Amino acid sequence: MRTQVVIIGSGPAGLLLGQLLTNAGIDNVILERASKAHVLERIRAGVLEEGTVHMLEQAGAADRLHREGLPHDGFDIAFDGRRHRVDLFGLTGKRVMVYGQTEVTRDLMTAREAAGALSVYEAEDVQPHDFDSQRPFVTYRSAGESHRIDCDFIAGCDGYHGVCRRSVPERSIAVYEKIYPFAWLGIIADVPPVSHELIYANHPRGFALCSMRSPTRSRYYVQVPPDEKIENWPDDRFWDEIRHRLPPATAEAMTTAHTVEKSIALMRSFVAEPLRFGRLFLAGDAGHIVPATGAKGLNLAVSDVHYLFEGLREYYSEGSGAGLDAYSERALARVWKAERFSWWMTHTLHRFPDQGAFGQKIQHAELDYLFSSRAALTMLAENYVGLPF
Repeated sequence: MRTQVVIIGSGPAGLLLGQLLTNAGIDNVILERASKAHVLERIRAGVLEEGTVHMLEQAGAADRLHREGLPHDGFDIAFDGRRHRVDLFGLTGKRVMVYGQTEVTRDLMTAREAAGALSVYEAEDVQPHDFDSQRPFVTYRSAGESHRIDCDFIAGCDGYHGVCRRSVPERSIAVYEKIYPFAWLGIIADVPPVSHELIYANHPRGFALCSMRSPTRSRYYVQVPPDEKIENWPDDRFWDEIRHRLPPATAEAMTTAHTVEKSIALMRSFVAEPLRFGRLFLAGDAGHIVPATGAKGLNLAVSDVHYLFEGLREYYSEGSGAGLDAYSERALARVWKAERFSWWMTHTLHRFPDQGAFGQKIQHAELDYLFSSRAALTMLAENYVGLPF
């Protein structure tokens, strides 16, 4: 088989790139090691920047988002027993959309199926080859048979643990990483959210986040040690703990119920440089990870896709490789700004084991200053709603 672009990975980055390429008349095939059902079971974040919404519109996959998504003009940060609002729209003229990443994936899958584009699920032993040459190809096995796809380019959208980055020789790639000394224990429960906007909480017992997936489904998190076990957290313990970390009036208003899902996510910052290796391009989690505090993971994947799609469209429509040559530099410039913001949010809102009394006073001063300075709040708001692509 031959195609123009092989996309490895069918998360939002791979599906969005595939849909944009298909709409532009550029042939592509998506290879995914997991089943379609497994991909749709992944529970991820759901705060979308306006740029992400525009890209989904461009892909023709935003109709349900506009019907069911929850536009948010701001969010709260709780500390010292009170909630303080960040007026995103008032400070920037922009808002964010709360819409689960699972739903984004589902919408993109539906659009791809409607377009008749090929996705191969449960593709085993996917391997990119000769991407440092003019004739790259990808091999895989499916239903016990071996397959080869010749192509012009390979897009590695296969996540942090995927094969694409691991296929690059170590001497050709630099890795920057920070592991945080805590994790997030997250739950989903079919109860109304405690607030119509997100609440980020800084508390002596640790960070907490009140989020939602819909007006009737809530997504809540608490900071826990990195080696914590889910079985140590029955529902009652979780609800008691998150209410401890919220202002009294908010805790009193919280509705509790049996949890639908529990998970623990470790927190890390990670960047691989560059993001291009010959005719192999990394996008999304394959090239970088951010702690979830700043809600940037999915949005960064989308901005990567923006730069990569523009480069591929320019190559096929104009015969110019300038956009592809600039891809890594352009994408990484935005990645590092989002890494900085996510690092800042994480340090401002979490309790660190080695923080000490001095560190806690500095953290309190940071939060106090934030809400006494319009300039500081504007910095926060500009980054939260998303810097321009």
